[in-house]
Amino acid sequence: MKKCLTIDQAMKQKWPHTRVGCFQYKATVEKKNEAMWKYLKKDIFKKIRDAVFDYGVNEIPNIKESRMAYKAFGKDPSRYRVSSEALARRIGQGKGLYEVNTVVDVNNLISIESGFSVGSYDAAKIADKLVFRVGKSGETYKGIGKDEIKIDGLPVLADEAGAIGSSTSDSERAMITEEAKEILTLVYSFSDNKDLEKTMEYGRRYLEEYAGAKELRCWIAE
Repeated sequence: MKKCLTIDQAMKQKWPHTRVGCFQYKATVEKKNEAMWKYLKKDIFKKIRDAVFDYGVNEIPNIKESRMAYKAFGKDPSRYRVSSEALARRIGQGKGLYEVNTVVDVNNLISIESGFSVGSYDAAKIADKLVFRVGKSGETYKGIGKDEIKIDGLPVLADEAGAIGSSTSDSERAMITEEAKEILTLVYSFSDNKDLEKTMEYGRRYLEEYAGAKELRCWIAE
């Protein structure tokens, strides 16, 4: 069943340009796609290092707008970094990226190429109705490979059971493992441009080619 994602109006009031690109698909999650990593290291790493040199990380298109949105939500973007910025910093420092699995690796590829934060979730572990909103006072969850994360004031994805992830760091609840069969990949945009539409085009291609996505549906929540 296709997930239904809405954007909370209180969030839209604070940052009207908020949109979310959505991919829902089936896939067999594997450890690694060699062709993707070859492409990433040969083409994309250089592109990101050039962008870091030309702009500085904070001014990279779509990272810049995400940082501005965080300020509007009341969070310090230098303390709570959008995930695309954290990835770009790793590449700029020559650290590369962690190898996780085919879905998460493509998730990160889309993120660093676009400048948008991208999150992937096991569709079986989340409800069909989702909302993108600002984290509530005192709200926390167990982060992936981390302790409890304070998510008040952060942009968060939630269902009826509570918050699932954010554009900074996701929770363990719906993390992608090799047991996942149906996946929801979300592109979090805070930019007033057409980059999200472009990202949806090559993101679909990457998911099909490198993550083996089947029966893929894509749409944009506004």
